[in-house]
Amino acid sequence: MIKVHLSRIMGEKRLKISDLAEVTGLHRNGITRLYNEKTDGVKFDTLEKLCKALDCAVSDLIEYIPDNNEEDRQK
Repeated sequence: MIKVHLSRIMGEKRLKISDLAEVTGLHRNGITRLYNEKTDGVKFDTLEKLCKALDCAVSDLIEYIPDNNEEDRQK
């Protein structure tokens, strides 16, 4: 599973979606989908803009969490 930490980071920085959209030039709908973890993909350009605006690394924004079933299959 991929976990998106955008909502946590934005909360820590007290940013609204509209603020981030203005700073990055990204569309509000795309940011909202990432914020709510309702997206099935993200472009590298989008990640770059978010990292620059939020002063963070890609690994701060997204995290891979193995499913329990996947771990069991690998053993």
